[in-house]
Amino acid sequence: MTTILVTGGAGYIGSHACKVLARAGYTPVTYDSLVTGWEAAVKFGPFEPGDLRDRARLDAVFARHKPAAVMHFAALSQVGEAMAEPGRYWANNVLGSLTLFEAAVAAGCRNVVFSSTCATYGEHDGVTLDEDTLQEPLNAYGASKRAVEDILRDFEAAHGLRHVIFRYFNVAGADPEAEVGEWHFPETHLVPLILQAIDGQRAGLTIHGTDYATPDGTCIRDYVHVMDLVEAHVLGLRWLEADKPSRAFNLGTGRGFSVREVIDAAGVVTNRPVPVCEGPRRAGDATRLVSGSVRAGEELGWCPDRSTMADMIGDAWRWHRSGGYGGDR
Repeated sequence: MTTILVTGGAGYIGSHACKVLARAGYTPVTYDSLVTGWEAAVKFGPFEPGDLRDRARLDAVFARHKPAAVMHFAALSQVGEAMAEPGRYWANNVLGSLTLFEAAVAAGCRNVVFSSTCATYGEHDGVTLDEDTLQEPLNAYGASKRAVEDILRDFEAAHGLRHVIFRYFNVAGADPEAEVGEWHFPETHLVPLILQAIDGQRAGLTIHGTDYATPDGTCIRDYVHVMDLVEAHVLGLRWLEADKPSRAFNLGTGRGFSVREVIDAAGVVTNRPVPVCEGPRRAGDATRLVSGSVRAGEELGWCPDRSTMADMIGDAWRWHRSGGYGGDR
């Protein structure tokens, strides 16, 4: 079977990608430092522990497994942390990616599927975002991802490193079979925070900002089910296998939900009240991030049919009730 190196394969999105890759007939090899990932999430192929900035370790892994492509998920990704510690994001996300791509080129691996973000676009009030929207990131997280996109373009010109770039909107949900799911410590993502509040694991949910220029005063985001998202990555891999040109795609549904709308939906799905309090805005948060792109559907045949709020919250709730990975990495 064709081997794919999955960086960050012990994390939230990477572990779901490994499951879908294995189901599609590939062998996913997880490369992960376990700084934020979980060894218990590595269930669908071999595990190679290591840091992206360790070139010797990467060279050894490429030599051992001879992957046909890299799916690159490994990155720091918290907006608040990126605002407070930008140097950490530049060192980890950019230097790590550069080292990975250099190792891939040296090993003759010329296909990369890259996990980018809509945070590269920054603030564009009133605009639905497509792949040609000007990229003006508001924080070091988005800026570091944009820099990696630039590295990929330069490496294609110089070394023939072909790539598909996926700019995610907000990812939610979990594997419907609850084999893997979202499990962060500390947790910062809205849906699991809501579920923890519902389940009494935290005193309540804080809404960060209620004075945005939106119908209910809270931020609006475009949510994509994690399983739909990783299915797109398999389609991106097949795009490269078919020798099609390097391409960037937004992965969003085109439908935005406010924070309050997500809270209300969670109450309906779980049939439980959500304890809520209101707080100030967080630095670096955009008012509205919604995709206006149809490129992934038209060119890849991607259809995010599981990305309803009911399915995303329902699958996340099932995973939450399963107990997740516990406290052991």
